[in-house]
Amino acid sequence: MSTPHVVVVMGVAGTGKTTIGPLLAARFGVPYAEGDEFHPPANIAKMSAGVPLTDDDRRPWLDAIGAWAHERSGLGGVVSCSALKRSYRDRLRAAAPGLVFVHLTGGRALIEDRMSHRRGHFMPTALLDSQFATLEPLGPDEPGVEVDVAGSPEEITERAANALRRLPEPAS
Repeated sequence: MSTPHVVVVMGVAGTGKTTIGPLLAARFGVPYAEGDEFHPPANIAKMSAGVPLTDDDRRPWLDAIGAWAHERSGLGGVVSCSALKRSYRDRLRAAAPGLVFVHLTGGRALIEDRMSHRRGHFMPTALLDSQFATLEPLGPDEPGVEVDVAGSPEEITERAANALRRLPEPAS
């Protein structure tokens, strides 16, 4: 894969989506969109208060990300989005067929440690358990790759880019 249509960098909170996403976009020379910016204010308020989002809360957020991805179809782009459930990824793919996922994975202790060192982010570490409980890893029929988050951002980005290059070109 030289330049994917649109890559969704997914995973639980604290895996580095906001760090790896822009690095991956730069690597492929395509725009990056921060998935958190698509959340309505009510979602941010809930998560800031330590309340997990419901599927109903997530629908407008997923639809907004899907619309952005649809606009980028054929042009390329990278967007961060937790995309924890298969149904969420299906919703994104319905809006923008040809999406490819980079699932950032890692052990709970590493991710919790990284989350505890973040400053100015609305997602508290208290929600990490609900994120892992909700997570449905990529299925074998879903276009994408898993990338371990151990190492530096540059190392993770390199592994992700190399894994994406080994995938077949997405359908137009």
